[in-house]
Amino acid sequence: MAFKDKIIFITGAGSGFGQALARALDEHEANLCLCDIDDTSLQNTLASLKHPSNHLTQCFDVSHENSFKDAINACINHFKRLDILVNNAGVGGKPKPIIEITDADLDRYFAINSKSVLFGMKHAIPQMIKQGEGSILNVASMAGLIGSPTLGAYSASKHAVVGLTKTAALEYAKMGIRVNAICPYFVPTPLVTQMREDAKMAAIEKMNPMGRMGRVEEIVTAMLSIIHPANTYMNGQTIQVDGGIGA
Repeated sequence: MAFKDKIIFITGAGSGFGQALARALDEHEANLCLCDIDDTSLQNTLASLKHPSNHLTQCFDVSHENSFKDAINACINHFKRLDILVNNAGVGGKPKPIIEITDADLDRYFAINSKSVLFGMKHAIPQMIKQGEGSILNVASMAGLIGSPTLGAYSASKHAVVGLTKTAALEYAKMGIRVNAICPYFVPTPLVTQMREDAKMAAIEKMNPMGRMGRVEEIVTAMLSIIHPANTYMNGQTIQVDGGIGA
């Protein structure tokens, strides 16, 4: 029960990794601030938890800095501290080669996948400095570590997450704040399924050394390990959970 009574802020909690992580942490009796742009999905997550009264929900757009700032402040005002921030919210889209990527594509990917990570850290870290400790997990992707044909804009936005993670880890390590990223391979979450057709999903499975995509619970297990309160010396890492494809 290492997470019992910890205050944990999770974006993108309405589906995918965020929802599964919320369920796992609820089992550990953590106090959660669950956030998503889709209030219906967010309330579905809350309804699926065993201890709903322990948690706070906030519906907002992570790409808007003032909204993110207000949500962090509301969490702190409610729970009086903030132990862990999980920047999980992200967006995908249909694959495109480089020559078809538009300015609007780049704006969308960077606003939601990259700028939101900066906003979350920017407004959570001051509270963590006051406390003398804190942990931040940014959800990147294997596309943030390697080239990703037809996913250029998405890949660029996730490379930015990796860069922000490493930079923040170096800037705030002496203040007791750890910042790490998780880089999953393809997992059939809503974000991934909207990016790939069934035939391409089969090809993705075939090219992986383990012959399959990951499962949501496998990624959540790694997330729990990274943010675990006893994992106090891991900092600035980009943890690959990829079936071995990065090797």
